[in-house]
Amino acid sequence: MSFENFKVPYEVDKTYAKKVAYFSMEFAIHQPLKIYSGGLGFLSGSHFRSAYELRQNMIGIGILWKYGYYDQERNQDQTLDVAWNEKLYSFLEDTGIKFQIMVHDTPVWVKAWYLNPETFKTAPLFLLSTDLPENDYVSQTICHKLYDANVATKVAQFILLGVGGAKLIDLLGFDPELYHLNEAHGLSAAFYLYRKFNRNLEEVKKRLVFTTHTPEEAGNEKHDIWLCHKMSYFCGLEVDEVKTLTRDYGDQFNHSLVALRFAHVANGVSKLHGEVSREMWGKYEGICPIVSITNAQNWNYWADKQMYKFKDVGDDYGFDDRKWFLKKRAFEIVADQTGKLFDPRVLTIVWARRFAGYKRAGMIASDLQRFNQLVHSTGFPVQIIWAGKPYPMDFPAISEFNELVHLSKNYKNVAVLTGYELGLSKRLKQAADVWLNNPRVPREASGTSGMTAAMNGAVNFSTDDGWIPEFINHGHNGFVIPKADYANMHTHEQDQYDLDKLYEILTGQVIPLYYQDYNTWRQIMKNGMQDVRWQFESNRMAHEYYALMYNANQ
Repeated sequence: MSFENFKVPYEVDKTYAKKVAYFSMEFAIHQPLKIYSGGLGFLSGSHFRSAYELRQNMIGIGILWKYGYYDQERNQDQTLDVAWNEKLYSFLEDTGIKFQIMVHDTPVWVKAWYLNPETFKTAPLFLLSTDLPENDYVSQTICHKLYDANVATKVAQFILLGVGGAKLIDLLGFDPELYHLNEAHGLSAAFYLYRKFNRNLEEVKKRLVFTTHTPEEAGNEKHDIWLCHKMSYFCGLEVDEVKTLTRDYGDQFNHSLVALRFAHVANGVSKLHGEVSREMWGKYEGICPIVSITNAQNWNYWADKQMYKFKDVGDDYGFDDRKWFLKKRAFEIVADQTGKLFDPRVLTIVWARRFAGYKRAGMIASDLQRFNQLVHSTGFPVQIIWAGKPYPMDFPAISEFNELVHLSKNYKNVAVLTGYELGLSKRLKQAADVWLNNPRVPREASGTSGMTAAMNGAVNFSTDDGWIPEFINHGHNGFVIPKADYANMHTHEQDQYDLDKLYEILTGQVIPLYYQDYNTWRQIMKNGMQDVRWQFESNRMAHEYYALMYNANQ
């Protein structure tokens, strides 16, 4: 196909006619395309499936990561091992487009690959690669590892996404009305546009929108401004000019702050996160308005349609049988990895997501006396599964993963799995009776995993953070740990309060209900499936991006 004067290769719905280019470091489109690490990618993947379903006039710009995020494997003692295996994709199309960008004052060749919308039913996606024989080895490595730990390499990746993406769009002749930055990784595109539009910042602002995902200032990317300048991040602008332009006069370049000053509108990814973001950034001058568009996940991709069918026709026998089948099938993976045979009739608790300190993966096991009582109970037996991929240089998170591996060796009904990507994620959501989520409030911007868990008949049990305040009606469609006055608590006090409440609700309400009143339990499952179906489905979200961001008055 021709990539000159590129148009999306389907008929666009006139409601979504405005042309948008969407920049993201990761896209979790489908299991075979391993260019994602966690929630940011799961969000953009669902967004692009919905953009296809709604026939929106969008294209995506991402990076073709040669080794992906990493492959999570095991050492001899079952602890985590990090492997970097080359990924090959015969389903990507060669656009024939090659061009150069400047990185560290050196021209670097970039090649563009194309994911056709019909391959995985998504909006068109262009993926950039520097892994070319024309480049020296260092330049080739820019696209090797998603979120490379080397700071200079990471800045080069930001340049590849932002400047490379903006230049590709010009070469395609797509001419978008808006550039949407999903997180600030692609912010260098704004400096490219600033040069393109004759140093007119207003021309940049009217074209730029921004989604922030990080609910605390320290978690937002900052880099030494002189390093960024040396890496050619600012497209030829001098440091003093950048400081004046961004109104950020320190030597740490704050990507999110500048994105909020360069965009004409931004959004947080849940109502709570929108409030936290407005309060967090409100002390800075020149910030664009921050609205809330709650994250969502694509129902067509994630939901178990059979369970929904049985729910909708009131066939409780079929509904229960389907859930038990899904659990039994998922437990084959548990048996294969760990040698443990789980029982589909036993209440199964699953904690599975990216490992990070604030998510508190091991919280339920932090009080061994209560944990032992829980897992050794014969009257109300439970099974527990953990899974998730720590960042390969996040050694505290890796230690937590490995501690849980060693802990699991003491129990036949506790397992820790590796390889947590889209495929295993869906299986574990089907395996779960209880989807456990216990981040420290208010550290989780959205935390979408519980949405797709509910789409597979899992009951959410969570701290009251991210999207959860908009969803859980305690005892009706899930269970929630009531908020305390966290702002006036030390971290250890917050952890202890949440742990006490977790056990109180789990042993006093959740587990007895499953075993003593399964009819009510089933109704809670159905309520969760029903409530998540429309409110937290990504077609709603993709529509809101047009309604609240792309078509917003500037």
